[in-house]
Amino acid sequence: MTDGAGTRHRSAGLRRTYLSLGLGELAAVVVFVVAQPVVAARLGDAGGRALWWAMAPLLVVLLQGSAYWLAARGWLPGSGRAGMPHGLALVYRAFRLLDPVLLAACLAGLLLTGTDGGALVVCLLVWAFGALEYVNYFVVRLSYPLAEWFALVGRRRTPALVRDIASR
Repeated sequence: MTDGAGTRHRSAGLRRTYLSLGLGELAAVVVFVVAQPVVAARLGDAGGRALWWAMAPLLVVLLQGSAYWLAARGWLPGSGRAGMPHGLALVYRAFRLLDPVLLAACLAGLLLTGTDGGALVVCLLVWAFGALEYVNYFVVRLSYPLAEWFALVGRRRTPALVRDIASR
């Protein structure tokens, strides 16, 4: 049986973890946006345009993830709230459906820029990172500590966001 103090302690730890995750995703967005002009300059005109197409879904999913982690701090055990608010769950259900459309549209945009060679490879890798972030948030959890990654990723755990959406 768990006592109130134990629940509060675990909840405080989760609040710190969720804050770290939310701010970490937000920091990643800032880093990608700041790095974009530097990388684009090395990729040429078409490569720079292709890079924006590649980065757009990545930035969107990272912002969605950041907002989720920061908001989820408000419905942890002991917060007095009974899970993700219904309206927010509806928004994230829409993201779950619209993000693949965004990924497909941006991949088409990237390919239509006419970029080739190394610039195309860089842009496709950035786009693939965005696709993996989508999978990590909305399909199956992929983010684990490196030392445990191979042992845990095979368990195909449901992402916390999907569990929260399903609970509403």
